[in-house]
Formats: sequence, structure tokens, C-alpha cells
Amino acid sequence: MRIHFVWIGKTKDRNCAALVNNYVERIRRIVPIELSELKEAAGSADEKRVIAIESGKLISSLERHDFVVLLDEEGRQFSSPELAELINRQQQSGIKHLTFVIGGFAGVNKQVKDRADLKMSLSRMTLTHELARVILAEQIYRALTLLGGFPYHRF
Repeated sequence: MRIHFVWIGKTKDRNCAALVNNYVERIRRIVPIELSELKEAAGSADEKRVIAIESGKLISSLERHDFVVLLDEEGRQFSSPELAELINRQQQSGIKHLTFVIGGFAGVNKQVKDRADLKMSLSRMTLTHELARVILAEQIYRALTLLGGFPYHRF
């Protein structure tokens, strides 16, 4: 199974970017992974237009058979072992691509929400998009180490 992270915009904070890259490299040692940082909608103050443009880019980056997990404030919260079990279930069911999507600052449209197979929340607290990327990458790595029986989860 391949993990795919898809989000709007580059991770500009160099510290967050370094952490994301670190976890992506760790994940890559366990499973194939792809990271797609899609260009933000430029030059528009109209939030609805930004959502439409960025949502279109997100939809275009998804493959037909992807199992899509959309990070959404109203989504289900998982413990680390529950996330590991979700990944395990997808592997066992033959899913080839497990894609995690983070929308832009303005959010995503109904089409993206409808395309998602699962909506997941990292926290009830508000997080910056860049910090959410770090937490997501770390939790995916943690889940994979749990599944692989590695001691990382205990530290």
C-alpha cells in the first residue's frame, strides 16, 4: 500500500517543513509514500472562488480507487492504535492508495467532502495547517511502527 499526503500550499515554516520531511523519510523506509503540495489559489480575495479552485486541484490529484481521508474539524478522532488499525484494515482489504488530504485556509467544497471515504480530526483544538501536517505525518509513522512491532510507540 502507498501513502499519499495531499495538501494545499508548501510548508513555509522551515521547522515544520523539516519535521514533515523527517517523518516522510521515516515512513518511506516502511511503505512507499508520495507528498503532493498543490499550489494555492492566487490573487483572489473571494473565499468561495479560492475554495472552488483549490478543491478542484485536490479532486484532480486523487485517483479513482484511492481511499481518501479528509482532515476535517468535524471528523472522527482516533487514538494512535485506532489509526494503526484503520491503516491495517485498508491494507487487508486490498486498498493500494491511502490518501490523506488537508485543504487550504478557506476549507474545501462539498465535492471534496463527498469524495472522502472518511473524515478525520486531529484535535478539537484549532491547529495551523502547517502544524497539522507535522502531526499527521508523525501519527502515520507511529501507526506504521505499531503495525510493524517497532518500539517507537512506547517512547
